[in-house]
Amino acid sequence: MGRIKRSTVIDNVKKESSLAKWFFQLHPVSQGLLATLFTYSVTVSGAALVFFFKTVNQRLMDIMMGFAAGVMIAASYWSLLDPAIELSEQLGKSAVKNAAAGLLLGAFFIIVTDLLMSGKEGIQRKDEGWIRCVLLTTAVTMHNIPEGLAVGVAFGCAALEGGEVSIVGAVMLAVGIGIQNFPEGTCVAMPLRREGVSRWRSFLIGQFSGMVEPVAGVLGAVFALKVQSALPFTLSFSAGAMISVVCSELIPESFKDNKQLATLGVMAGFVVMMVLDVTFSV
Repeated sequence: MGRIKRSTVIDNVKKESSLAKWFFQLHPVSQGLLATLFTYSVTVSGAALVFFFKTVNQRLMDIMMGFAAGVMIAASYWSLLDPAIELSEQLGKSAVKNAAAGLLLGAFFIIVTDLLMSGKEGIQRKDEGWIRCVLLTTAVTMHNIPEGLAVGVAFGCAALEGGEVSIVGAVMLAVGIGIQNFPEGTCVAMPLRREGVSRWRSFLIGQFSGMVEPVAGVLGAVFALKVQSALPFTLSFSAGAMISVVCSELIPESFKDNKQLATLGVMAGFVVMMVLDVTFSV
């Protein structure tokens, strides 16, 4: 069975949608900004659940987080690591060295962040109020930085590789990150609501964790356009950071109470992202 070519799909989309045609013609920095505004809006949607519920069924939350983990794992390879390897070869660089170094340093960035935040646990136990809220929001915000960078870099790469064909992959990455942002916004806002924080404060703190993504998205796109030789490393770094977030946050949290359901969520998320990417592959 032959794969559907990206160019064919893009032509069909452009015929059907003036919005898609308009988006394809934008500057890559503007594309990165709009894409990360979308991922931020999904975080806002997740945080907004506090206006309707005080708690969310734990099984549903674990499935959602597992699904987000699967999406991020798939996106880390097909939308970040694989293009990084191909680009390294095109630039005459060692694909293995660039990919390995970027992956490890991206993971190291998240690990160091977690260690810095875990060092504040003593403060958390002493104060159940705003200090805990700030620490929780800071941790999630730090994890959102490489995600926003990844989207921006993807759109910068798309412009360098010839535009419309590669833009689809960047869009798929933004969709994948957006999917995992919904439970992320919920997971920040809902515990605060359970502890007695008002609905509005819980919502504002939950959505604030995603505000960094549009800024990081613009910086990632600018960096990709200005420092082309560093793109393979940057893409690999983003992949390593995303996989580290999955391993340190999403999987442990979702597997804690409902391992089987969370496993199904991971597999479903991986398959959905894989199908989307392969469908739009050349």
